Amino acid sequence: MPTLVLQNLYHAYGSEPVIDNLNWNQTESEKICLVGRNGEGKSTLMRILAGAESPDQGSVGWSDDARIGYVPQELPLPDETLVRDFILSGAGKAAEYILRYEKLLMTTPDHPDVEKVQQWIEENNAWPLMATIEAVLQRFSLDGSATMSQLSGGWRRKALIARAAIQEPNVLLLDEPTNHLDVESIRWLETWLKEFRGLVIFISHDRSFIDAVAEVIVELDRSQLYRYPIPYENFVDNREERLTIEAEQNALFDKRLAQEEAWIRQGVKARRTRNEGRVRRLEALRQERSQRRNLGGKADIQVQAADRSGKLVFDLENLTFHYPGQRIVENLTTEVMRGETVALVGANGIGKTTLIKILLGQIQPQSGTLVTGTNLNVAYFDQGRHQLDPEKTVMDTVSEGRDFIEINNKKVHVITYLERFLFSPKRARSPVKSLSGGEANRLLLARLFSQPANMLVLDEPTNDLDIDTLELLEELIADFPGTVILISHDRYFVDNVATKVWGMPGNGQVIPIVGGYREWFEFWSKQEAMAAPEKKPKAKPAVAAAQASAGPKPKKLSYKDQRELDQLPDTMAALEQEIAELHNTVAEPTFYTQEQHAVQATLNLLADKEAKLEALLERWVELGG
Repeated sequence: MPTLVLQNLYHAYGSEPVIDNLNWNQTESEKICLVGRNGEGKSTLMRILAGAESPDQGSVGWSDDARIGYVPQELPLPDETLVRDFILSGAGKAAEYILRYEKLLMTTPDHPDVEKVQQWIEENNAWPLMATIEAVLQRFSLDGSATMSQLSGGWRRKALIARAAIQEPNVLLLDEPTNHLDVESIRWLETWLKEFRGLVIFISHDRSFIDAVAEVIVELDRSQLYRYPIPYENFVDNREERLTIEAEQNALFDKRLAQEEAWIRQGVKARRTRNEGRVRRLEALRQERSQRRNLGGKADIQVQAADRSGKLVFDLENLTFHYPGQRIVENLTTEVMRGETVALVGANGIGKTTLIKILLGQIQPQSGTLVTGTNLNVAYFDQGRHQLDPEKTVMDTVSEGRDFIEINNKKVHVITYLERFLFSPKRARSPVKSLSGGEANRLLLARLFSQPANMLVLDEPTNDLDIDTLELLEELIADFPGTVILISHDRYFVDNVATKVWGMPGNGQVIPIVGGYREWFEFWSKQEAMAAPEKKPKAKPAVAAAQASAGPKPKKLSYKDQRELDQLPDTMAALEQEIAELHNTVAEPTFYTQEQHAVQATLNLLADKEAKLEALLERWVELGG
């Protein structure tokens, strides 16, 4: 059983310590959720535990039997590396020799190095890795022959987790593993982690995921670790109690220190001699007070209100929009009224962002009608953070170079405004490119809420936010007098804020349900259960279209053809996602204002990918899919 001992850990960036004299003794194989505010050093600690970063001072001691699998927060690059090779690379030197051996056999089988490489593999018992990679690809439903550039963000996250699994670890370190995953993939990850035997330490803001996986919650607060029982609600209550006691103790300490300071100032005028012991105790009190690390502040988010919109915000009748090979929305008739919070729920690539762009008039529907209400002022939160210029400073991003901005008819200095979002004056003058993921999201919120708005459109607003800021955002949405349209895979967040869900199970269906994610899940589970006797295995839209036109299946395929058939749905789904993204690009109003060669290059790429998808569909039919 792996064990961990951290002693007097210290790590700083510049002059500011992120971790200061931290200690941790872990002897049980538990599933631990590590929580804490943005900037407390959670990701830094995780990198140190994984050996990806070394502390400035202190020691990290893993037991000799520890085999560590690490999943960082950052996604791997969408390059031309094969998925199989990327996952194999997690196995270290053994993977290098396996890949070298395969390359030699394919290119120069008579090369003198073949025998040397083969000998190393045999001596180090690395041949089983060949079977392990196939098993991992199958378990994670990944196509090893695809390239990383063909995968969406969610599938690259899966590949990253698979890369950790290839090492057959008994310790898993996961930094925000649910980012970019849709709800179906999050549920799959929950099941996989529950079955994992070993120590799991993960960072997450997804409270439903925490409750499903964690056996204990450990909070990192000012370089101290505090253990709490699950579920998450227990942590909230116990943490509040701890902080209340701490505040009371600090108040008593400060009162005593003030009394001693008053005594020392009396000096010789009040008495002829001083009590030297009391002077020394005062010095000790001063020293203790100087070392106290105060609790960080909470974000103070307010929306700049605009005039009310009309009562009817959107009226949709038989609204339809398709991409080639994929139905986004089919004959949708519904309405959105002022004051509603509508959450769009569905798998990655199903078309949620496209539907929002249709509502906002950025993409025109192919049929049906969309009536937009009067006096709408929209503030849009973009999950890709495309609204942020990395070269601008934080304050210029919000104020466009002005010292003051107007919030609810009051002038506020931009530094004061940014402090409400936990940006210090020094941080406010920093470039955007230096921000962490959580800070970038807080900056987007700061910019968003500085605009007069009676409608908020939030595309994955919860990514990278700490839980305190998340809860504040929930309160803001609940109190917002206007209309909110949002996309989120955070089930807890959706349950807390949504008054209505538009469920998007695929094939153009958009199903409005009153309530939150829980109501949608119960409704759709019943629908699937009723359809179960005649239901066929789930398929991606393009695959389903191919199935409808396919003839009778051959009785038996070769192993190679069967493997190709099994992998085709995910390959086509990834390609459909790329095609959808390219269609979004082409639909942008500024697309045709570019240089002609840039426009043509994008159109050629789109045509190539659509042709490739068509060829894959034909192959699917040929194999009997």
